[in-house]
Amino acid sequence: MTTAEEAGNVLLGQLKWVHSLVRGELRACRELAVDVANGAPGDDVRAQIEALQTRGPLFQLRVNCLYYCRFVHSHHGHEDAWLFPAVRRSAPDLAAVVDKLEADHRRVSDLLDGVETAANQLGGPDDVTVRPLLVAALDELSRHLLEHLAYEEEALGAVLGAWDDWPF
Repeated sequence: MTTAEEAGNVLLGQLKWVHSLVRGELRACRELAVDVANGAPGDDVRAQIEALQTRGPLFQLRVNCLYYCRFVHSHHGHEDAWLFPAVRRSAPDLAAVVDKLEADHRRVSDLLDGVETAANQLGGPDDVTVRPLLVAALDELSRHLLEHLAYEEEALGAVLGAWDDWPF
C-alpha cells in the first residue's frame, strides 16, 4: 500500500470513527426515548441524561445531553464548509452526491431542532403530550440520520480513500 493509499484510508477511517460515535450515542438516546415513552418519571429521565454525560466520548465533555444535537450540527457544518467543497474540487462528478448530502444535512438539522425542542419541554406542564413527541422526533431522526451516515460513507469512500491529505 502506498503512502497516499494509507493516508486515504486514515481519512476515511476518521470519518467512520466520528460516525460510529454519532451512532452509539444515538442508540443511547433512543434507549432513553423508550424509557420516556414508557412513562419514566422526569427526575429519572434527567438522571439518565446526566449519566450519559460520563458514558461516551461525546458526552464526556460534561455538557447536557443536548450536546449530541449540537455535535451533529457542528459535524455537518464542518462537512458543509470544508469537506464538501474539497470533494467538489477533487471529484466534480460527485456534485449530485454532494448536493444530496447537503440536503440531508438541512433535513437532519431540522430533525435535531425538533428533538431539542421536545427534550427541553420534558418535565414541564405538558410532559404527557411532550413524551410521544420526543419519541417520534427521535424515531424520525434515527431513520434519516442513519441512512445519511451510511450513504455518505459509501458515496465518499472512494474519493476520501484517494486523498493523501485533507485538501483544504
